[in-house]
Amino acid sequence: MSSAFKAVCLLSGGLDSSVCLALARSQGFECYALSFDYGQRHRVELESAARVALSLGAAQHLVVPIDLRVFGGSALTSDLAVPKGRSASQMTAEIPVTYVPARNTVFLSLALAWAEVLGSPNIFIGVNALDYSGYPDCRPEYIEAYECMANLATKACVEGRMGLKIHTPLICLSKAEIVKLGAQLGLDFSLTHSCYDPDESGRPCGQCDSCLLRRKGFEEAGVRDPLNQVFGF
Repeated sequence: MSSAFKAVCLLSGGLDSSVCLALARSQGFECYALSFDYGQRHRVELESAARVALSLGAAQHLVVPIDLRVFGGSALTSDLAVPKGRSASQMTAEIPVTYVPARNTVFLSLALAWAEVLGSPNIFIGVNALDYSGYPDCRPEYIEAYECMANLATKACVEGRMGLKIHTPLICLSKAEIVKLGAQLGLDFSLTHSCYDPDESGRPCGQCDSCLLRRKGFEEAGVRDPLNQVFGF
């Protein structure tokens, strides 16, 4: 396959990144899935990422270890409490404590490195700027700025052998629209994981921002979430 049709796809194992990978595959890309073991409290998501990558026929799936716990600063990488039971207005009132400092910048940098090695001009990331928790590194202006920087920062781009494109097909979709798209693409939602604060067995808490946004998306889309049957939340 031509390198022009290869794509590095960031894959957390969550709903958005899984739909994004499914969409890239449906568009004919040979997908190289990239996940991160960054010290997240919801590390169980990596098991979901492996299942999704296998189910969707990723050409390769890498899990890169980066311990962001050395910096902390987030409820996902420290002992800070994960907010529970918040309303939509509360979620968007300020940047929440579940924001991981510079996470997407770090992840995209490593995706960029792999893309350059693969000779792939395409990176897919499932960021969303509508039904989300207010993270600054999920906004269109951030992605545009990063893409500009990436095309200045790599040997392949400077030499004119490659022009990098960061694909964000979900960025302007509601969570319900993302669920509908996943259903149209035939994604097995039971393979995904969304919870920020699961118990030791991987059972979702059902009350963190991510769980509530997931529930809202499925309800508004009129699609049954298979995790509701499994975990009863």
